[in-house]
Parts: sequence; structure tokens; C-alpha cells
Amino acid sequence: MNITVIGRGRVGGGLAKLWEEASHQVTTLGRDGGDASNAEVIVVAVPGHTIADALQKVTGLDGQLTIDATNLYMPRDETYPSLAHQVKSIIGGPTAKSFSTVFAAAYQQISAQRVTPSNFYAAEPAAQRVTEQLIRDAGFDPVYVGDIDPGARLLEDSSGLTRALAGQIGPFFYRYAVPGEL
Repeated sequence: MNITVIGRGRVGGGLAKLWEEASHQVTTLGRDGGDASNAEVIVVAVPGHTIADALQKVTGLDGQLTIDATNLYMPRDETYPSLAHQVKSIIGGPTAKSFSTVFAAAYQQISAQRVTPSNFYAAEPAAQRVTEQLIRDAGFDPVYVGDIDPGARLLEDSSGLTRALAGQIGPFFYRYAVPGEL
């Protein structure tokens, strides 16, 4: 799959590396932007409050399937129900919210886990299959929480809990499974 990741930080750079290891073609774009016209999938991995600025520097955004991996650290633009909705309003393609509840600082430890860590995601139906595949290719087990409306906002609002736990124990993995499946 041809993936363009917008954001070269811990999340974007870390996901790019994981997907390259899984044999995907990955282009990363940083603060200067660039061309995403060859991408089948766009991954937005910038701070939530910088979405509009970051995406205006990227050309070739034209309805591609998009995964929003942004996090909410400052007040959101309440014009949109979620950051994922804001991303969708710019790119226009089927959209998912994922990778916002897992810790990039622990990406290199995924394969050493006794059981596959989970990763929550919300996705529009047309984005669900590809999002699940990219979650698996990054080393996680996908856990679907519903469509982006209201699932994306639910995931974004849970970031306070995630950060509070990390403040106690540091970066962590989580696993959700039906009883008897572990």
C-alpha cells in the first residue's frame, strides 16, 4: 500500500517505520509539506491544534482514505464534532480515527509482548477494512468502537484518562478481548 504520513514526529515517524517493516511504501511529510497525490492512504499525525496549518501545506489531497492519528492537547475547534471530522472536511475521503490511544514511545516493544496489544479505532464503513489492516501491520489487534460519529470524539475525549495512567506507570499497552480469547 502507498501511504503518506503527514507528521514526522514520534507518532508519524514511528508508524512510518512500522509500516515500512511490513513492506508498505511510505512517504513522510514534515513541516514544509509536500505532495501526497500518489498516496492511497493519508495518515495525519500532527498535534490536533495544527491540523489546518499542516494540511494546507500538502498538495494532492483529494479524497484519499484517511487515518487521523492526532491528539487533543489544546481546545479543539468546536466547529467540528471531532478532530477526525476536521481532517475529513479538508481531505474529503473515507476517514478513521486510530493510533491516538497507544504510545509511540513503546512502538519498538510491540513484538516483545506476550499477547498482541490492542488499538482502538473508529471508522466510516469505507475506511474500516484498510484501517484494520494497517493496525495489524503496525503490530496491534484492532478494536472497533464504531463509526467516527460519535467514535472519534469518544477516543479523543479518552486521552485525558490515557495521559493520567501514563503519569502513574509510564507508556503502556492495553489488551481488550472477549473472555477466553487470551
